[in-house]
Amino acid sequence: MPRTRLYPLADLEDIPGTKVFTALRSREAYYLHKFCMSLMKARNREEFKADERAYLDKFKMTEEQKQAVLDRDLTKLIELGGNMYFLVKLASTDGLSALKAVSTTSGMGVEEYTQMMLEGGRSPHGIRSIRDKN
Repeated sequence: MPRTRLYPLADLEDIPGTKVFTALRSREAYYLHKFCMSLMKARNREEFKADERAYLDKFKMTEEQKQAVLDRDLTKLIELGGNMYFLVKLASTDGLSALKAVSTTSGMGVEEYTQMMLEGGRSPHGIRSIRDKN
């Protein structure tokens, strides 16, 4: 039976400042996520820290994904399909809390990000559509 969608998937790309984690993004980041999950084991974290590039080369990630890992550019990793649930394992390997990791993707400092979240998150007012600029 064909699946009926409530909205076109392209609409998910129209949300300013947001990358919705879709099945396509999940497939694009499969090896990136495998890398992140490998960091749950202490011996893998030690091997990664000893020679990051050599460890990354064990995974079939794109060069762009590998460079974003080396740069610790979580925003770029999200653009390349990464999901924060997995990416926080990289941040933890560097001794960062989940809060610090997430705040780096917001363009805010930890204190400012924490306050915004305590106040209910980002305002729903402002640009709601990239395409329509409204």
